[in-house]
Amino acid sequence: MVFRKPPDGGWGWVIVVVSFFTQFLCYGSPLAVGVLYVEWLDAFGEGKGKTAWVGSLANGIGLLASPVCSICVSSFGARPVAIFSGFMVAGGLMMSSFAPNIYFLYLSYGIVVGLGCGLLYTATVTITCHYFDKRRGLALGLISTGSSVGLFIYAALQRELIDLYGLDGCLLIVGALSLNILACGSLMRPLKSSDSPPLEKTCVDKVPDQYFVYHEKEKTVEENISILEKGYIDEKCVNNVPDYKPDCILNKSVLTSINVNEKDTYKKKVVEQTNFCKQLAKRKWQLYLNYWEETVVLFKSKVFSALFVAILLFDIGGFPPSLLMEDVARSANISEDDYHVPLISIIGIMTAVGKLTLGILADFKWVNALYLYVSTLIMTGMALFVIPFAKSYLTLAMLSGFLGFLTGNWSIFPYVTTKTVGIEKLTHAYGILMFFAGLGNSLGPPIVGWFYDWTQEYDTAFYFSGFCVLLGGFLLLLAALPCWNACANQSSKLPPNTYSYKVASSA
Repeated sequence: MVFRKPPDGGWGWVIVVVSFFTQFLCYGSPLAVGVLYVEWLDAFGEGKGKTAWVGSLANGIGLLASPVCSICVSSFGARPVAIFSGFMVAGGLMMSSFAPNIYFLYLSYGIVVGLGCGLLYTATVTITCHYFDKRRGLALGLISTGSSVGLFIYAALQRELIDLYGLDGCLLIVGALSLNILACGSLMRPLKSSDSPPLEKTCVDKVPDQYFVYHEKEKTVEENISILEKGYIDEKCVNNVPDYKPDCILNKSVLTSINVNEKDTYKKKVVEQTNFCKQLAKRKWQLYLNYWEETVVLFKSKVFSALFVAILLFDIGGFPPSLLMEDVARSANISEDDYHVPLISIIGIMTAVGKLTLGILADFKWVNALYLYVSTLIMTGMALFVIPFAKSYLTLAMLSGFLGFLTGNWSIFPYVTTKTVGIEKLTHAYGILMFFAGLGNSLGPPIVGWFYDWTQEYDTAFYFSGFCVLLGGFLLLLAALPCWNACANQSSKLPPNTYSYKVASSA
């Protein structure tokens, strides 16, 4: 089976549509978990920090497990993983409706739903990249808006379902809606060609002969069984028949010689297999050493080290508003009559606008993607400092829209990573950064919730969030300013087997 060249169209647009709805269905509830967060506070009576762990796990566990998700998609394919993950998301949401305590939600909603979302994200991105090459950026941008649209719709939908059917009924209905992921996943047809000519030599044919020692041994044993059966018959004719034929004795001697030769051959091949296994183990160990050496080289880059700190601090401080903004409005005693649109919905729709707008800006040659990303971090930190002074719905709505727009900087983060480490090391570097982004997503809301539990107000919590984001932005800015000439000079001194990481002066 041979993979075809990406068609950049055709069935690929079906893949874009189903991937859009897959992210819409799986990420809608976890991203709009702020609506459920308020209900869980009332239902279980736990602290805000402990309750915030549910939503933070659901959004962070997928990023933390991104290496495992990639292995699953590579091993089994996008379609089987998408179908299996659909069951995980739907099952986790339905199980959450029967949660007796907050700890059960950690497992059902936080881990099961979060891991299912991580698998689905990897599956949709992988299958889309298979179908698109020249239009890959457009395709990925379209499917990434599915999660933002899901946040916008699910925030209002879950609020309405809670009013009509209660918290348990809401989770059951949302879980039933997630079963539509199975239909979307079934349409993720792998890009393969069955009518292509076979390769001259398959991968199995290229495997060294040592791999087939046990296969050959099994075949030899089968032959020996037949020989033993024949020898048993010949021996029987020697003992029971008085006038036996001389070829019976000949068969016994042949059997003995064959057994001796078989043992010598088997011992020889066992020695060869043992040596081969030793060499293979040394080679694998060397690959692991090379991986860690390349990781160390990555962190030798000032910009990459600062980028790693910035993404961690940004997710610690920038993610909590999407989870806690509803409770912030309730704490400000805003009247229900003034509450026209859920703040989570505003964040969701403006995040989609921000992804598209910032992505388009990053494509202009006169725009530096790294500086653009730094500016979004600094403005996000300043907006977080303003939240404690917002006491009306209009002010909170404006801040929610502004923060949602800036959160769309996720669309330019791959640009920044590519410019920092180079296209050759993008996969390695992006995986490391996404792990720490998931760690920030998991830690941010509980930390902000604990601040509230200690101080009984959100002011200190959002001051802390704003400080984290500003610190990350200024560290990245300071690392980037003197880095242009330093990276160029350092790359010429690197050994030939290492990689250089340059940051271009224009994005």
